[in-house]
Amino acid sequence: MEKRRVVITGMGALTPLGNSVEETWAGIKEGKSGIGPITHFDASINKVHYAAEVKNFNAGDYMDPKEARKMARFTQYGVAAAKMALEDSGLKDNAEVLDETGVILGVGIGGFEVLESSCISYYKSGCVKTNPMAIPELIPNEVGGNIAITFGCHGPVQSVATACSSGTDALGTAFDMVRSGRLDVCLTGGAESTINGFGIVAFEVLHALSTGFDEDPTKASRPFDKKRNGFVMGEGSAILVFEEYEHAKARGAKIYAEVAGYGASCDGYHLTSPNPDGVCGSKCMTRALKDAGMDPSEIQYYNAHGTSTHINDPSETNMIKLAFGEENARKLKISSTKSMHGHCLGATGAIEAMICVKAINDSFVPCTKNLDEVDVEGGCDLDYVPNKGIEMPINAAMSATFGFGGHNGAIILKKI
Repeated sequence: MEKRRVVITGMGALTPLGNSVEETWAGIKEGKSGIGPITHFDASINKVHYAAEVKNFNAGDYMDPKEARKMARFTQYGVAAAKMALEDSGLKDNAEVLDETGVILGVGIGGFEVLESSCISYYKSGCVKTNPMAIPELIPNEVGGNIAITFGCHGPVQSVATACSSGTDALGTAFDMVRSGRLDVCLTGGAESTINGFGIVAFEVLHALSTGFDEDPTKASRPFDKKRNGFVMGEGSAILVFEEYEHAKARGAKIYAEVAGYGASCDGYHLTSPNPDGVCGSKCMTRALKDAGMDPSEIQYYNAHGTSTHINDPSETNMIKLAFGEENARKLKISSTKSMHGHCLGATGAIEAMICVKAINDSFVPCTKNLDEVDVEGGCDLDYVPNKGIEMPINAAMSATFGFGGHNGAIILKKI
């Protein structure tokens, strides 16, 4: 079967750095931090007091307020980002195209705040009652379902759940759908919001979250740095419009970039830790390169998973060396934008892919914020673009993500 070309014709985003793609990108270029004290709930009794929250969000600005009240926060974010992406693509009011459009989204967890409040009401009732909307609000597929209902999308609607690789794997699934001819247009990306008491404590007891930066939370996420001590929880959504190239050209669509390749793998090693040798993680990168028909030397920028944890950062460094080869790995510009927007779990791959598109369009490599002393002795010895972004041409970029359960995904985007 001949593979069709797939391009990106629209983008929308809500992130801790801004309530649009442009606001987010401006924050990235500035080296701004979206991390601050938790406001979604009273975290005073917790060990973790900061996170990367979406700010000044009013669901009624993007959807019917009555319908928004039936949605968990992650769904509200996804519907809002989808609205922006469809408006950007020029397809929002094209009922004929939307009738055949698919929706494939990555969601690692779903409506944690709904789960928490529903369990509380269940126990308070003597275990006989709870919120009647609990299930329709908390299950991960509801964001895709609500997008389809809101905008009249009647193609396949699917939810991909591969932990922190969910967003990347959703992009890969949508890519395959469009290039195979099953769809001409697909809304894809990710949405997540787990900044509530249960979500924070659940990760806190795993010793996965950063602590000890209460005086200045903006310094808490510090990938590849000697003083890193855990990731900072983020939230948000990014939605991209994937479209078959000739279909996009025929309607005169604006094209941001081409989707070149996708690869996935599984460590088969541990429930929560990546394999330190990086061998299986590197396979998603080599498979993406093979899928794209590209040599490692053709990639100028790599957006790292870069969680700011002791085990991820050196393991990912090993993966890069194995996939790109030592010489190419040392030439590659690498950065973790989680240093600014936090770790948005199932949405992170989509947000970081969107950032890669903007990096290609603007010829700008984002920095890794808070990288004051690279942990060379700990195995982090590549060019992670510390603290200040770089202006340079980017013809192709790779974004990779790695999740609990050993899920690994990589996607390659290139200039059209």
